[in-house]
Amino acid sequence: MVAPYVGARDASQPRKLRIAGIGIGGMGLNNMTNLARENVVALCDVDQVHAAAAFKKFPDARRWRDFREMLEKQPDIEAVMIATPDHTHASIALAALRAGKHVYCQKPLTHDIHEARVLAAAAREAKGCVAVMGNQHHSSAGMRKVADWIRAGVIGDVKRVIAWCSLNYRPFGNAWWSTLTDRPPAETPAVPDTLDWNLWLGHAKERPYHPTYHPARWRAWWDFGCGMMGDRGVHTLDAACNALNLGNPSSVERLSIDGANEFVHPDKARVRYRFPARGGFPAMELDWFSGERPAEADDLTDSRKVGDDQGGALFIGTRGMISHGTYPSVNLALHPAELSEEAKTAPATMPETRGSHEMVWVAACKGEGPVSSGFEYAAKLTELTHLGNLAIKLGGTIEWDAAKGEASNRPEAAAFIRRPRRAGWELD
Repeated sequence: MVAPYVGARDASQPRKLRIAGIGIGGMGLNNMTNLARENVVALCDVDQVHAAAAFKKFPDARRWRDFREMLEKQPDIEAVMIATPDHTHASIALAALRAGKHVYCQKPLTHDIHEARVLAAAAREAKGCVAVMGNQHHSSAGMRKVADWIRAGVIGDVKRVIAWCSLNYRPFGNAWWSTLTDRPPAETPAVPDTLDWNLWLGHAKERPYHPTYHPARWRAWWDFGCGMMGDRGVHTLDAACNALNLGNPSSVERLSIDGANEFVHPDKARVRYRFPARGGFPAMELDWFSGERPAEADDLTDSRKVGDDQGGALFIGTRGMISHGTYPSVNLALHPAELSEEAKTAPATMPETRGSHEMVWVAACKGEGPVSSGFEYAAKLTELTHLGNLAIKLGGTIEWDAAKGEASNRPEAAAFIRRPRRAGWELD
């Protein structure tokens, strides 16, 4: 059950949710800014320099380094926003749910498939807690339109989807990425006094501090991040997963790869998912491209842009196609354009949401609106991206037994489906 609030509240004032932010630099600061109209009562970060802007923005919030201590010692917290590195999401979200807190956890929900399933189960058990993933465009009009059009049969049966992210990490060229290496560096600089490196590592295996990992560069490392598959795939595959009910694929195959090793995610990769028929939808394939734009995205003679400069998706149906950018509300288009008239009459299949994804969550916590990207759905979407990474990591084809949570033909996959954890950081 949701933890009771300890303390008085003026009943004449609008109800404000008492929120703690955990991981408040970078995207976490954006999330907390979107939550600023609520009551931000606590801020927690292992890096006091990275958190400085949030501390300045919310000067009345109590400050913490260790989320465990915060959850134990500050009982007025009702909800937590989590925007830490990917590998620590599950530990923090699980602790918050077991403490009876509402949870907003940045995407991807977890760092491996086992963690995703644990969090989905924990959210079901945490009665009264609203737990959602921070794939913010799930609350967009574009997400709803894609679902409505496909479910109304506007483009016919969809038997293939192509999705991509044109970016990779190393060529970004900005200051944060300039120190990214492709294997653990030999030098061991001193840990900054303002950083708790042991807490930053969480359950990951011990290694010396180095700025090639923190801040932000952790995304490129297998031990901490989920690469472009988890970074952007969770956004760009969201509309397809939602509209087409993409549950468990029968297999995932790595078609190509460039620039990966045992330590870092690839610069480029292509994987193919195969899905069986499910719930009124035919069997289909989904191709994902990391680090490049597929040629198929430029084959349309339509003058409208397919995707955007960073990525996109193309739904190929028997009557036509839908395209969108990295996010479903960007450059959303029907091909041929004449299908737009028919699309106007497609019945609504998703509840309408208002405001930012963060405030949609707040409304749901207060019982005033629908849950958007709840953990049950978020775990399914996140698991899809982990399966893509599993194929990228191991090569060849992964035959997926969803009921057992096993790669039936690849026993070596077990170590990545459920990653080892440091003592003291056990998940269950």
